[in-house]
Amino acid sequence: MTAKSKFVDPKIQEYIIGTTVREHPVLRELREETSALENARMAIGPEQGQLMALLAHLIGARRYLEIGVFTGYSSLAMALALPEDGHILACDVSDDYTSVARRYWTKAGVAQKIDLRIAPALETLDGAISGDCAPFDMAFIDADKESVNAYYERALRLVRRGGLIMVDNVLWDGAVLDPQDEDPDTLALREVNVRAGRDERVDVALLPVCDGLLVARKR
Repeated sequence: MTAKSKFVDPKIQEYIIGTTVREHPVLRELREETSALENARMAIGPEQGQLMALLAHLIGARRYLEIGVFTGYSSLAMALALPEDGHILACDVSDDYTSVARRYWTKAGVAQKIDLRIAPALETLDGAISGDCAPFDMAFIDADKESVNAYYERALRLVRRGGLIMVDNVLWDGAVLDPQDEDPDTLALREVNVRAGRDERVDVALLPVCDGLLVARKR
């Protein structure tokens, strides 16, 4: 089962996946297990995972920051894309979902690349900033939406010049288009889209991939 995009015709989405997605067998197995969960829609689609891996290859990424892990599809896709000495700092608050992630990281032989921190992400990020952490090449933000602007600003401090910051779910099933929708998550995502669009510190594109993917390159 694949997460459906509201913004791409299902037949087009299946065509894209069927013709160009090269999904690792362990990624496919993880996706199938995740699809049976109540919150399965929280996982990214395989076409998005492949796009992120391609971007990692394009910029020669070695260090990747992930804010929000869920069952680990995106972190596994990135761990498979990074070189042998690659490193991932993964932030989440759930032992339950990330226990699934750990199983698949181990099964794919990439667990040694991933440092999982179970704690509020802002605490982990602020600790990395104050601890003079080595810069990351890429960051992916896919955690609680109310904090997305705080995550964006922290990521800008932690990613190197020329590195990428990606924000997931920025179209929020179309809710960002509705001026009457004042749900805190919607307001935060609407704000981060406007913030990035006007931010002179980055070059930016918003892509209708899955539920919307914002990609910003730090200048």
